[in-house]
Amino acid sequence: MSVISVKGISVSFDRKRVLSNIFLEIEAGKIYGVVGPNGAGKSTLFKAMLGLVEIDNGSVTVEGKPVEEKRKKVVYVPQKNDVDWQFPATVYDIVLMGRYPHKGVFQKLDKRDNEIAMHALEEVGMTPFKERQIGELSGGQQQRVFLARALCQESDIFFLDEPFVGVDVTTEEKIIQILKKLAAEGKTLLVVHHDLSTVEKYFDKVILLNQRLVAYGDTDIIFNEENIARAYGGQLPILHKIGNL
Repeated sequence: MSVISVKGISVSFDRKRVLSNIFLEIEAGKIYGVVGPNGAGKSTLFKAMLGLVEIDNGSVTVEGKPVEEKRKKVVYVPQKNDVDWQFPATVYDIVLMGRYPHKGVFQKLDKRDNEIAMHALEEVGMTPFKERQIGELSGGQQQRVFLARALCQESDIFFLDEPFVGVDVTTEEKIIQILKKLAAEGKTLLVVHHDLSTVEKYFDKVILLNQRLVAYGDTDIIFNEENIARAYGGQLPILHKIGNL
């Protein structure tokens, strides 16, 4: 049974169609790479699946229920550009925010919440920076902090929008190591990604997107020159130079 079912969703902004008739069945225990050119609608797909933007038609269910009923099971790490890095909060404050979905209106954070937050910081290697203001960190450190917040939420489904942008090689390797560990534990991970040279190494399955669904399925089957050409069109010659395709 699919964990997430996307049935024929379309999205428009200012009467311009951004996504058209997308069908997907997302399985647990896999890492999905969402790949396509700029303007393909990758981030919009995430927001539509999460109920953060209005869809024109179609439906999205998580474990057979509307996503609104499964909020605790889903965590979203947005693009860095969508985050206010001047927000007056420490690294530890940010990570601890991952516990709030588990709390009622008048419930306070307790010892267990703090232990979970500390464990998440340790897992991403950011414990020494826990008192640092989030805006003082490097790009790679910031991404580690937001991954720690996602881990702190203890969700089953992870949406990560370009988590490798602006990070150093060490951080990228650390992030993918954590993602593969989560998948081995049965978690579901969807990752917007732009570096074609690492797709085969990082992802179990690929969703090739360009406003419509070009192809999706097992990486070793779907990620080929024909499908990439269909997704990227005139941009393909540039991609040949940066990838191994």
